Amino acid sequence: MKKWIIRIAIVVVVLVIVTVVVIGLTLDGAIKKGVETVGPQIAKVDVKLDGVSLSILSGSGTVKGLVIGNPQGYKTPSAISVGKTSVAVQPGSVLSDKIVVKSIRIEQPQITFEIGPGGNNLKQIQENVASATASADSAPKEKDSKPGKKLQVDDIVITGGKITVGVAALGGKVSTVPLPELHFTNLGSGPEGITPAELTKKILGEITTESVKAAAAAVADLGKEAVGTAGKAATETLDKATKGATKGIGDLFKKKP
Repeated sequence: MKKWIIRIAIVVVVLVIVTVVVIGLTLDGAIKKGVETVGPQIAKVDVKLDGVSLSILSGSGTVKGLVIGNPQGYKTPSAISVGKTSVAVQPGSVLSDKIVVKSIRIEQPQITFEIGPGGNNLKQIQENVASATASADSAPKEKDSKPGKKLQVDDIVITGGKITVGVAALGGKVSTVPLPELHFTNLGSGPEGITPAELTKKILGEITTESVKAAAAAVADLGKEAVGTAGKAATETLDKATKGATKGIGDLFKKKP
């Protein structure tokens, strides 16, 4: 599969999971309602959760049935769904300047990359997030606001995933391929930690060549002309969209005075 498809898919999955984990550890039982209320306001798509169980005392928990819908105009029912995510956090770090996440295990992520006449669904979601972030940035800043929190993520595993690619120009033809298991370790282990944006950049840099090879045949089946046209647009907008999305997530970590 083209590198930009893999990159966009992983960016969105990891950002969503990190966001859910952090909100859950800070809001506890309010996470489900919070995600389903705030998520659509920011991403302009439906966001649903089947269930959440996160404990500040134990530092562990699960997020089940996370579904992110598609923007208007796209035919597939959802952009991303994640069957189950398990997380283990060092409890004492939640209130410190650096949150230590011992492990995140993302199971069975289903990612739909739908290419339409005006772009693609994941790009549209990221642009929605960037727009919401820009609106927030225009608001007056607090003079005594403090730096955002940092992260340390010891272990991330993404397993059992699938990517479905669809092209409207080919009559809605789709192709689904397995996402190879991805494993990342020791992210932000130094004293300074790592920001959410830096975490995303690190993960993108370590995406293996095997991931690209595994999906190459599936994309070829969808038609070289359609994929090539969409690929050019996606490549040009990837960096911009990613920066907007990571900044939006980063704002969730900022401490109030």
